[in-house]
Amino acid sequence: MERVLIIGSSGLLGLKTYKLFSKYYKTIGADLKPIKNIDKSNYFKVDITNKSNVLKLIEKIRPNIVILTAALTAVDYCENHHDEAWKVNVEGPRNVASACEEVKSNLIYISTDFVFDGKKGNYSEEDTPNPISYYGLSKLEGEKAIEKFQIKYAIARTSVLFGWNTKEQNNNYVTWIINELENDNPINIVTTQVNTPTLADNLAEALLIIVKKNQYGLFHICGKECLDRYKFALKVADTFNLNKSLIKPIEYFEQLANRPKLSCLDTTKASTILNIKLLTISEALLLMKEQQER
Repeated sequence: MERVLIIGSSGLLGLKTYKLFSKYYKTIGADLKPIKNIDKSNYFKVDITNKSNVLKLIEKIRPNIVILTAALTAVDYCENHHDEAWKVNVEGPRNVASACEEVKSNLIYISTDFVFDGKKGNYSEEDTPNPISYYGLSKLEGEKAIEKFQIKYAIARTSVLFGWNTKEQNNNYVTWIINELENDNPINIVTTQVNTPTLADNLAEALLIIVKKNQYGLFHICGKECLDRYKFALKVADTFNLNKSLIKPIEYFEQLANRPKLSCLDTTKASTILNIKLLTISEALLLMKEQQER
């Protein structure tokens, strides 16, 4: 049976990917944090910024595929902590790719729509990146670092990951909105940031298809629908029968790092080659509601 190592398996996407892949492959999780939902015999601690630590782990497991979901994703934090962001988001992927080359493992790396400046929107894989935040820059440099190694790799750029998280994980955009509205807290949401939000479960399915179909290269994999954060929040309220009058639209929200205003991704390539159904916001939220009711 093929072995799959998921680095970053304590996070939202990492854990969902681990659970899905475990149905088909010998799947091992690795992260800096312990993972309550993973059997200890299937979990290893790893620091991707430590090259020898990464090589030792990958040499020990000798996986056929490594999926790297670990990253420093706090956009404003990255803006103020360049060295840390570079170590995790650039040196980390470089260390993993180097070890993959050594062991002859394939690699799947998760990247972001923030590699684009947001001036155009509907970005395809052919469009030239131009990040406007240090987070976006570091993720782009992470992509470039991987491309230099003689390995079979896939880069999956995605956008605004959401889904049910465990108690140990941070809230994501949707669970934060649900929590705030359930507690009758008014929230201000911007109308000027437009993107293609992605259910983490749907992205995990796409990663499984990449492996099963042996399809590698650059893919934009995200939700099917392009909409602004305010409209997204209203859909969350409607789906979960929450008070949407608490959601106030604003044009500007003070944030340390610049955000691309229109960073929607074109998923034509992924939909065609992988033949996966990428979900609209309504479909994704309804699936979350079904998961909640089980």
